Amino acid sequence: MHYLLILLAVSLLVSAVGWKYFIYFFSLGYGFGISALAIATALIFHDVLSAPTVALCAAMFVFGFRLGGYLFYRERKAAAYRKILYEPSLQKKKPIFVVITVWLFCALLYVGQVSPVAFRLANTADGVAVNDLWAWIGFAMIVLGTCLEAGADAQKNAAKKKNPKRFVDTGLYRIVRCPNYLGELTIWTGALISGIGAGLNWWQWLIVLVGYAGIVYVMFSGARRLEVRQNEVYGADPEYQAYIRKVPIILPFVPIYSVERHKWLVA
Repeated sequence: MHYLLILLAVSLLVSAVGWKYFIYFFSLGYGFGISALAIATALIFHDVLSAPTVALCAAMFVFGFRLGGYLFYRERKAAAYRKILYEPSLQKKKPIFVVITVWLFCALLYVGQVSPVAFRLANTADGVAVNDLWAWIGFAMIVLGTCLEAGADAQKNAAKKKNPKRFVDTGLYRIVRCPNYLGELTIWTGALISGIGAGLNWWQWLIVLVGYAGIVYVMFSGARRLEVRQNEVYGADPEYQAYIRKVPIILPFVPIYSVERHKWLVA
């Protein structure tokens, strides 16, 4: 299990950017943290890398680097985003135990998210027979999810340039109201699937499932925050009301149109 300690150390190191600004634990620390973990996983198990595991590590690296780079660029260039990012409630200094707790939570969560690939490689190194089909399926889902997220970000930027005061309901936003979060769920479902056929034991599956449940919770929590903010900005717009009544919030074809009332999603 020494490799898990190495991955945790890498995750703690990269996500420590949140000590500079608290929100970075969840933004830059997340994106670049996943990229660093993908590299670290490949380096630790370089002797047993196969085509599908190289693909999985590469896909996770690309996802994380793109996300981290996009968030960094958006913070520097988008005035509207900076206004949200630097609002007084986020500027308020957090108690030290809160910062440490969040830092540890994020670092552990990010390790849990990439753990299916790490366990696949660790078990291969131990001589366990693995089924590469599930790894390729997981890789395809990670690529699909990354494309969904990148496409959603690009479409929102284009729509906001055209009309910054209107909500976005074009392109992928016709399918769900949070297509970027749908992309994330697709990515981490793919990572979860990549653990199938890799000889994972009970404690490995426990870590994988806890990591998966954690990121699902984070995505729905983020969808709730966005819904609350959009309701405040666009709530009086009849077109917006019609839009949110017919377009699911995060899962296509699943009639969940609002999560605002679920206070347990507050994070």
